[in-house]
Amino acid sequence: MAKFKYVQWLWDWLLELDEFSFEWDSGNSTKSFQKHGATCQEAEEVFSQREFVPLGEQYQPRSAEPRFAALGRTGDGKLLFVAFTIREEAIRVISARPMNEKERTFYASVREE
Repeated sequence: MAKFKYVQWLWDWLLELDEFSFEWDSGNSTKSFQKHGATCQEAEEVFSQREFVPLGEQYQPRSAEPRFAALGRTGDGKLLFVAFTIREEAIRVISARPMNEKERTFYASVREE
């Protein structure tokens, strides 16, 4: 399981954006739906709904490029974990899946504050 460390700049960057730009490739655009039932639109909604909680930068396992994660809610109320990278100011979603129980509990506790 991946581990993340909180980074303030990620939170600041996400909150400063007026609108989000996304980059998709053919593999990532279908993988999350096939494996987890999460569509590209739902992954984008996590950010556009602005009800996200950035988890931070992945430090374990190491990856070739920086990876990040956020927890968030879609327009229909679906709770998703989204792993992504940033390329030229665009969010490139690596995967999106329903939050597990621990993530839902954490998300709820942070959103209540």
